[in-house]
Amino acid sequence: QVQLVESGGGLVQAGGSLRLSCAASGSIFRIVAMGWYRQAPGKQREEVALILNNGRTNYADSVKGRFTISRDNAENTAYLQMNSLKPEDTAVYYCHAAGPGPEYDYWGKGTLVTVSS
Repeated sequence: QVQLVESGGGLVQAGGSLRLSCAASGSIFRIVAMGWYRQAPGKQREEVALILNNGRTNYADSVKGRFTISRDNAENTAYLQMNSLKPEDTAVYYCHAAGPGPEYDYWGKGTLVTVSS
């Protein structure tokens, strides 16, 4: 099992920045990718950013150029640096870790990000 704990959410004004952290513990050797998802009220959960073990990243079009995902393997922590935040970025942000098969699918409990206009 892999446990994921997010932190860093909060209230910020439009144009501001936040950095989310996701600390992983447990069977971290199983992890092949980590990512951030978000779910806004009344909407489906969507992928925001992904980072593979080889360092490759992928971003949703809505956050490209504003958000940066990174990973500190020594600290077993993934980060999401969010700049130029917009009110539409308001959501609960979830950390996700994936292993080599569909049974290796892990989620954090989420952290709330609220961007005021």
